[in-house]
Amino acid sequence: MYKLMLVDNDSERTDSLESALAAIGYAPIIRVGQHDNLLNAVRTHQPDIILIDMQSPDRDTLESLRNVSRETPKPIVFFAEQSDLETTRAAISAGVSAYIVDDLPNKRLKSVLEVAIARFQDHQKLKEELEDYKSRLQDRKDVDKAKGILMQHRNLTEEEAYQLLRKMAMDRNMKIGEASRNFVAAMALLGGKF
Repeated sequence: MYKLMLVDNDSERTDSLESALAAIGYAPIIRVGQHDNLLNAVRTHQPDIILIDMQSPDRDTLESLRNVSRETPKPIVFFAEQSDLETTRAAISAGVSAYIVDDLPNKRLKSVLEVAIARFQDHQKLKEELEDYKSRLQDRKDVDKAKGILMQHRNLTEEEAYQLLRKMAMDRNMKIGEASRNFVAAMALLGGKF
């Protein structure tokens, strides 16, 4: 079962939401005040999901959400009593997975949480794929640069340069991209211009 963190200063609203969550099987619930340091609370309690219930997100809340999303990403569900397009966009940009405006959807609460979790997981997967793609692209650029240096300075063919880099990487128990970066950096220190 998921561990939830509930952020709100209105105890009556918090009690209501906590009761609705308990009724659909979500517990334990950690309560945090709206003005508490959200990032520290997330680090301390390690919730699986963060729920925020307030009138409308202010600048400090949005900044706190950005910090959480950057440092320790979690599905975030924001229940707001009022909103406008700009505020909604700012909340989504800050890492909110679901932004619900109006009264608490007690009948739909479980599906709202499930959608937020699924959306968060999809977003994280896309983020990881993008980072992997960027890393592989950078590795390829570094390998090509290192091959070019070897081909120029040692009169090797492209295949011979690649095999030499590959052997260097294997001998040092590194990925070829990392070995290529180290090689290019070493050549730069020796005064190579490329």
